[in-house]
Amino acid sequence: MNLDKLDTHAFHFLVDMLESVEIGLVVLDLDFQVQLWNGFMENHSGLTSTAVRDQNLFSLFPELPQTWLRRKVDTVVTLKTRAFTSWELRPYLFRFGTSRPVTGTEPVMYQNLTISPLAEPDGSIKRVCLMIYDVTDVASSRLALEQANKQLSRLSITDNMTGLLNRAAWENLLDSEFARYQRYCHPCSLVMIDVDNFKSINDQYGHPAGDEVIRHLAATIRAAQRRTDHSGRYGGEEFGIILPETDGEGAMVIVERLRQAIEAAVVKTQHIEIRYTISAGIATLDKTIPHATTWLLQADNALYAAKRAGKNRTEVA
Repeated sequence: MNLDKLDTHAFHFLVDMLESVEIGLVVLDLDFQVQLWNGFMENHSGLTSTAVRDQNLFSLFPELPQTWLRRKVDTVVTLKTRAFTSWELRPYLFRFGTSRPVTGTEPVMYQNLTISPLAEPDGSIKRVCLMIYDVTDVASSRLALEQANKQLSRLSITDNMTGLLNRAAWENLLDSEFARYQRYCHPCSLVMIDVDNFKSINDQYGHPAGDEVIRHLAATIRAAQRRTDHSGRYGGEEFGIILPETDGEGAMVIVERLRQAIEAAVVKTQHIEIRYTISAGIATLDKTIPHATTWLLQADNALYAAKRAGKNRTEVA
């Protein structure tokens, strides 16, 4: 539409619409000089249309992704077609703050962006229009939902008290490691750990103190394990650790280091100090073990052998 041919009423109507519309409108020439800057852009940037008129966009906003935006505009001009980018691919073009009541927790305004070619009467493209849509409400809701889903997923596999894997999730990994051994025959060891005399701790100090012992053991296991290890709470005061790529000798070194750390530790709770020990059993996979349940049983038997031999020790199946 040629503005020169519009009557005065229509012209003012168009200007008023551009100023009040709830999207950002920026018209640029092909040198990225600003030709139009509407009220939305004024309000959120703090720069008036007069101040930015005929100014280079990248000089006004040095933080803009210049290479990316130039490539987008070149494509729009060459193909004479619109380009669209959502907040999911690039959260925003202009780093504007947001003051909406619903989305006040978000640090920035999330934006969708449309770049449209503006054709001259002869069909040539000498300007483009950037249309910036504030989609913070949508983005905030989506991000909150994704975070909630991640939290639910984490909770579904996590033991509430210790933060380690729960029994079901840990047993799934046990099955996976057994299947991996069947295929590749890489060494793998399983450790079962139990707190010695745990009932006496509960009877003497109370269940809250016993819970602190459980949490202390879990934290010590987590701090001692390697990135590839998998630890979980098997039940009550019993824990399991899967040690991939680890033979029996290596497992013994790891478990003994853990056992000695527990023996030397003091759990402070409710103005009392508790010392405790653990017993552990190790079972290393070999071709004679037919099932993951057999592997687990061997480690459990080794654990109870350690109990029978006097506790505070490690036995190997």
